[in-house]
Amino acid sequence: MPEAHEKDNISIIRKKLGFRSWHRGTREMDLLLGRFADAHLPEMDADGLALYDRFLSNSDPDIYNWVSRAEPVPPSEDNRVVQLLLAFYPQ
Repeated sequence: MPEAHEKDNISIIRKKLGFRSWHRGTREMDLLLGRFADAHLPEMDADGLALYDRFLSNSDPDIYNWVSRAEPVPPSEDNRVVQLLLAFYPQ
């Protein structure tokens, strides 16, 4: 039974992160992060979801600059999920 509870929790986290990805405040970021979330959240493990959750706390201008390669991703944000996002939008 605990395993089913854990799967329910991860499902809820995925839905929340998907919503946050599609409702950023700017249409450009909604499209960038929403499409990425739709493609990759279903396969992310709990650690990946936690990394993505932390990443979403960054400002839209910062995230846009990183994804567009206008600025390098700071070392504190450079992790496997961010690298997956950058690979999703190759330059």
